[in-house]
Amino acid sequence: MNTSPWRRCIGWVVLAVAMGLLQGCATKLGKGPGDKLDPWEKWNRKVFGFNESLDKRVVAPVATAYSDVVPQPVRRSIDNFFGNAADAWSAVNNLLQGKVTESMEDLTRFGTNTVFGLFGFLDVATEFGLDHRYEDFGQTLGHWGLGPGAYIVWPVLGPSSVRESAAMPMDLAVSPALAINDGAVKYQVTALKFVNARAGLLGATQVIDDIALDKYTFVRDAYLQRRRSLVLDGEEPPEPDEDPAPGQ
Repeated sequence: MNTSPWRRCIGWVVLAVAMGLLQGCATKLGKGPGDKLDPWEKWNRKVFGFNESLDKRVVAPVATAYSDVVPQPVRRSIDNFFGNAADAWSAVNNLLQGKVTESMEDLTRFGTNTVFGLFGFLDVATEFGLDHRYEDFGQTLGHWGLGPGAYIVWPVLGPSSVRESAAMPMDLAVSPALAINDGAVKYQVTALKFVNARAGLLGATQVIDDIALDKYTFVRDAYLQRRRSLVLDGEEPPEPDEDPAPGQ
């Protein structure tokens, strides 16, 4: 019997929350000097090496050829289209985090670009002063107190953490490809999103290759710091008050 997309999504929510709760008792990033953010470093480095080899031999050459053939305005339009879907998902996550105003702004962006921006291929909302407020399910879990847990590198998908891995099925499920019934077309749309995004990072990858003495460590630390900043909305929590002196 076929399972409806909504029932599958509910199942992924339950799985994500359960995994997040389990990791809440595990290693937390930055909670003390004894904590270790990368306990699986040996394995992660092997997967990182595999991903680097795959990127060098297959993904980057394909992205380079794609970039040479497809004009930059077209690539930007494709980014806008997938970004429009991300705005709709961001509205859901802002609402789950209790950020009603931000959620309404995301919905306004989504509606504006869908109606006036040719289903999102044109980003007219930014011209109207409505900026992106991307929020994903990993940020929602973090907003409600779930720590990131250990760092993980997944084949093909790249850097993650226990919390972000728990949220990943939900975040991936909201791609526009989900609405396509034709399996071949669905894979083509997914591949287009991946290659288009990789083409936009060709310059950044070269910079990292040039400046990083240990690329694995550089990518890991940058990823964890960025995710922390996103969860905290760029604001560090206040320092805890010092313990009062005896008798106070």
